Amino acid sequence: MDTSPIYSKKPAENRTLTLIVNISRVIVGVLFIFSGLVKANDPAGLSFKMQEFFDVWGRYPPLHEMMIWLSDSALVFSVTIITLEIIVGIALLLGWSRRFISSLLLLLIIFFTFLTSYAVFSGKIRTCGCFGDCIPLTAMDSFIKDLVLLILILLIYFFPKRIKPLFAGSINFLLIVVSVALVLGFQWFVLRHLPIKDCLPFRKGNNLLALRKMPADAVQDKVAFTFVYSKNGKEQDFDQNHLPDSTWTFVRRNDVIIETGKNNEPPIKDFILNTLSGADSTEAILSQPGDYYLFFVKDIESGTDHWLTNFTNLYTFAKSKNRPIYIIASQASDVHQFFNKTNNFGLPVFSCDVTAVKTAARTNPCLYLMHGPVVIQKWGWADLRKAIE
Repeated sequence: MDTSPIYSKKPAENRTLTLIVNISRVIVGVLFIFSGLVKANDPAGLSFKMQEFFDVWGRYPPLHEMMIWLSDSALVFSVTIITLEIIVGIALLLGWSRRFISSLLLLLIIFFTFLTSYAVFSGKIRTCGCFGDCIPLTAMDSFIKDLVLLILILLIYFFPKRIKPLFAGSINFLLIVVSVALVLGFQWFVLRHLPIKDCLPFRKGNNLLALRKMPADAVQDKVAFTFVYSKNGKEQDFDQNHLPDSTWTFVRRNDVIIETGKNNEPPIKDFILNTLSGADSTEAILSQPGDYYLFFVKDIESGTDHWLTNFTNLYTFAKSKNRPIYIIASQASDVHQFFNKTNNFGLPVFSCDVTAVKTAARTNPCLYLMHGPVVIQKWGWADLRKAIE
């Protein structure tokens, strides 16, 4: 019997499988590196997104204590996840430790898919932060991306021997070690000096007052109202065109979104500057002419030794230039105590929503030079001395 067709077909099948696995390797490796680098630009932003998940899960009593601990350690987890994402992508392209890296990839993508699926099906998380703030994706977009990556990673996981190392000997390992050092060093830098690429609405050149307004092309959600009334111990729903008579007792109103709107939130939300007595001073501060400083402080508990001397120099410089300094904090009473009673700076302190402060200030503290409502310059805490140079 002539078996040559069978033997000639098998190498072709092997070559096709090898090609598919290596195409998957390149796609997955490049995407993991790109996704990790985008997030490495702003690891604090990913930590805030993690805290959003932890806060939601913490509402379940059995998970409450664990979620508090995880939330407190969110920045450590953020740096770790970002570093892992980039390094496994590099290791995959290098073909280093194929079985271990393919297993780690599978664990990571299962974890990411769980997060995105929870965001989609629970409706409690709007975005997952997969590509940071620079490339915003909806929860559904992220979920679909992770499903595609899961399929590609399964191919890599089941056929790791189809991947050949890029370099021989210990060169691959050395490149991995250098990559880890560079990735960690880059994140350390931006956590002190602010992100290299600012993709937030508070970036340099933006008009904060204008961005607090609803976009001109906003399409509002279409909402239907149902009214719940009770009678003789039973509740019943009524629409707004068919309400019951006075023998029924009103219980509640339910709002049902029948069509989701588009672009119907202002880029800057909840950025309201209240005095210690509760008066809204946002418009008054941001509308003033001339230059002034906004100094964001998330909390005082983390210590002030790393920035207080530079702030004191800034305070003296601002007085010489006749530039007001406004302190903005989520814990305004504690910050007021520190600046004006402990240290006698005599500066106005305003409270602001904690999420808005986290968005505006990626380091603690963070300084803005403003001209009217426009951001002229921003400095992280490690660069405060540059504000007076």
